[in-house]
Amino acid sequence: MNKSRLEAFSDGVLAIIITIMVLGLPQPQGSNWQALAPLLPSLLSYVLSFVYAGIYWNNHHHMLQATKKIDGRVLWANLNLLFWLSLLPYTTNWMGQSHLAAWPSAIYGLVLFMAAIAYWILQGSIIAAEGDASLLKRAIGSDWKGKASPLLYLLAIALAFVAPWLAQLVFALVALLWLVPDRRIERALHGA
Repeated sequence: MNKSRLEAFSDGVLAIIITIMVLGLPQPQGSNWQALAPLLPSLLSYVLSFVYAGIYWNNHHHMLQATKKIDGRVLWANLNLLFWLSLLPYTTNWMGQSHLAAWPSAIYGLVLFMAAIAYWILQGSIIAAEGDASLLKRAIGSDWKGKASPLLYLLAIALAFVAPWLAQLVFALVALLWLVPDRRIERALHGA
C-alpha cells in the first residue's frame, strides 16, 4: 500500500486542526492591547496546542520517512492518532476559556495522554507490518521520551486537581522535551 495517501490525509487533518484552533480564539472586547489581558489563558492554550500539533506533525513526518510498508492495521492506528489530535481544538478552547480550571486542564491532559498512546500504537503497527528489519524499530531505540511523556501526562492530570498551573507547567515541559530535535530517525535514514 502506498504511504503517500496516508501522509497527505494526515497532513490535511493536522492543518484543519490548527485552523479550527485559531478560529476558536475569542475576539478581544476592545481596540487596545489591554483588551488582550483577559484572553491570555486562551492565547497561551492556543500556543501550547499549536506547538503540540507541530510536534506531532514533525514526528509523524519523520516516522513515515522511515516507513516502507503500510497495511490496514497502520491505517487504523493512524486514524486513532488523528482522532485524539482532533480533540485538541475542543479541549484547548475549553481550557483557555475556563482560565485553566481543573477539569478542563485534566481533560486536556487526557487527550494528550491518549494521543501519546495512539502514537505509540502507530509506531508499533508500522514495526509489526515491516518485521524485524524495520528501520523505524532500529531508529527509535529505547524511546525514553516516548515512554516518559504518557507518565508525565498522567502526573499533569492529577496535578490539575491540586494546582492547575502545575499541570500547565508539566504540559509545557513535555512540549519542551519534544521541541529538542530528535535525530534518531534521520541518523537511521542516512546510515541505512
